[in-house]
Amino acid sequence: MNIPFLDNWLKRHGAEREEDDLSAAEYDPERAAAVAELLSECELLRVRAGQAGLELDDSPASLAALDQLPPRWRDDPEELPWLGNDAGLYLGTVIVRTVRGAAWHIWPGGHPVVRLASGREISVVEAGLEWAVNGAPELSQVYAEAAEA
Repeated sequence: MNIPFLDNWLKRHGAEREEDDLSAAEYDPERAAAVAELLSECELLRVRAGQAGLELDDSPASLAALDQLPPRWRDDPEELPWLGNDAGLYLGTVIVRTVRGAAWHIWPGGHPVVRLASGREISVVEAGLEWAVNGAPELSQVYAEAAEA
């Protein structure tokens, strides 16, 4: 998913390379941390989870808990893509915070993926959208595969 505000933010904060790898802490650790924080907000998902009595604590267990929520968001076709986007960003946040060597990577145009230490990239936003629309793959399953890699 293209996130234009992120692309604009990167331009304002000195991204000069065609491909901006935020995992390169030696490049600019403050900027990498700021972008990671921005991507972790996931406000709509956090609000909807809270309404269902679930506090998202950026842990793998919270992904499993999300997988168990009744998919009431599917009743609102306007909210569905936004919630799916947030679910993907939340999935990425949990992976980056808990899987050794995982880091955000932003492709030109603002498309965020998670790059694992092995070099494999996970399109977390696409996984989140699939989860929101179809319920599969489960967020916890995508996390488990990333943690094994």
